Amino acid sequence: MQPVEYATLPYPKFPKIPRLSRECIVTEKIDGTNGLVFVPESDDAPICAGSRNRWLESGKQDNFGFAGWVVAHAEELRELGPGLHHGEWWGVGIARGYDLYERRFSLFNVSRWTDDMVRPKCCHVVPIIQTLPRLDSADFEGTIALLREHGSFAAPGFMRPEGIVVFHTQGRVLFKKTLENDEKGKEELV
Repeated sequence: MQPVEYATLPYPKFPKIPRLSRECIVTEKIDGTNGLVFVPESDDAPICAGSRNRWLESGKQDNFGFAGWVVAHAEELRELGPGLHHGEWWGVGIARGYDLYERRFSLFNVSRWTDDMVRPKCCHVVPIIQTLPRLDSADFEGTIALLREHGSFAAPGFMRPEGIVVFHTQGRVLFKKTLENDEKGKEELV
């Protein structure tokens, strides 16, 4: 057996562990379907639409018309800037429908798309329900109670909101909690 020269190997660093007691942003979890808009660096390259796990084509399994919507709003969507822009495609005919007569695309990145940040008029942003100084499940139960009592923030007057998404800012990780069947995974509900 040959001796290993450890000094020549790249050292496998252990990643830093984020502090649990850091800021969390709580947004409404909208019951629709995941949408992705890719804006390329070049203005000559086409904007692409995607779902949670694949690229979409207009007219061919286009995820409730999302790909067609992206094509129709391509020039306006360039205002998002180059990169990947994730959001929820929701409204009439999709999941809960929210008593809407149209479909909407709501961006997930609430840190970027604040009220004072200019975004395309065709895009919404998932509503922030509260910002918390730390991760505390008791605070989330209060937020769930608020949704049960007042209904959706994204579609005011709709009394069956799906739940919340919690973004832990330092860990850069998302958690979700639903109002119905939270103890079960999506696979168990079928």
